[in-house]
Formats: sequence, C-alpha cells, structure tokens
Amino acid sequence: MTKKVAVAKLDRQGEHFEILIDPDAALELKMGKPLGIDKVLIHEEVYKDAKKGLRASEQALKKVFGTTDVRKIAEIIIKEGEIPLTAEQRRRLIEDKRRQIVEWISRNCIDVRTKTPVPPQRVENALEQARVSIDPFKPAEEQVQEILKELQRILPIKVATARMSLSVSSTYAQKVKGLVAKMAKIVNERYKSDGSWEAVVELPAGLQDVLISKVNDVTHGDVDIKILEIVY
Repeated sequence: MTKKVAVAKLDRQGEHFEILIDPDAALELKMGKPLGIDKVLIHEEVYKDAKKGLRASEQALKKVFGTTDVRKIAEIIIKEGEIPLTAEQRRRLIEDKRRQIVEWISRNCIDVRTKTPVPPQRVENALEQARVSIDPFKPAEEQVQEILKELQRILPIKVATARMSLSVSSTYAQKVKGLVAKMAKIVNERYKSDGSWEAVVELPAGLQDVLISKVNDVTHGDVDIKILEIVY
C-alpha cells in the first residue's frame, strides 16, 4: 500500500517553508494527539519549494525558528502552519468544533429576557441563521467571543454566572455536597448542629437547571434550593 504524502506549509517573517508529511498522522498531531514526529514526517528536510526540491536555507531556518533541527521545525510547521485536509476531514473537524461551541454557549450563557439557559438546539439554529464561520483548528474557547457577537444580533444572550443557595438535611448532606462540588464553586458553607448542610454556590448560568434537577433527584425533592442572582 502506497503511503500518502502531502505538503505542510508555513509562512513567517517573509519566508516560506514546506515539509513532506503523512496527512492523516499530521492531522492527529495538529489536533493534539501525542504522536512522534517520525510517524508524521516523510523526509527529514525543510523546503522552500518541495515540488522543485528547493531546500530552505540554514540562514532562513535560524532566523525564523532559531534552530536548524528539522524535527523541531517540522513540529512547529505542522502545529502552527497549514496542512491539507480532505473535504471529509474538514467536515468532521468543523462538526466536532461546532458541537464544542454549542455546548460552551449553552452551558455559560442565558437568555437575558427570561434569565433561563439557552437550549443547544436554539444555539444551533442561531449559528445557522448567522452563518457563523468556524475554524476547525482554533480552540472553541478562543472562538466563542467573536461568535457570541454574531449570535447576539439574533439571540438576547449573555455569558453569566448563577449564584444559588442550598439547604439540605443531614440524610443527603454529603451526597449533595459531592455533587455540587463537581459542578459549582462553593462560595461559603456551614454544617448546622443537626448535621444539615447550607451553602452558597456559583456556577455557569446555563447549568443552573441541571444542578437543580440533579440535586432534586438525589434528595427526592427534600431540599431548599434557590437562585439568588444572575451575574453578567
């Protein structure tokens, strides 16, 4: 079976660099998979033009990368440069990144009119309507601020934190505290003389209903839980 070969490229400081790569392995490395450069790099050579066989000069390598170590340079080119993607690879990457962005917005934002979480499908619909462009390689957290600006033309949403109070009997105190600690920041807490637990917690506003539902499930409704405020 013939090994696939592609060209990864990087332009920096007025210089152009190319390396020959295995496209599938390069994509895995670029997406953060711990992969040895030997599995990615086809030839230990950095080119100015791979098609013509023109090597990059040592002077250019030292100027841009501070080294002539091909393996170190190749890793930088793959992680920070451009690698070719098939249509199917790009589609899968964008779908996955879109899912991450939708989850982030639904978890961290609320509808400012109703002060309630924004369902994922509503976020999906707004992304479609706004025709938002998603970068398949950029982390979701780095894209959401710009994406939110686009969505706010359609949806009245904002990033917010919910501050909530809880009071639960000694029967469920430890279970509830363990559950809450996984989802929220416990701002203050106290155990009363009867073993019951009281706390004030903060969490992403989009998760307020999830926390209420889970606490109610654990305690079978034997809990006093209130939303104190929504902080934008």
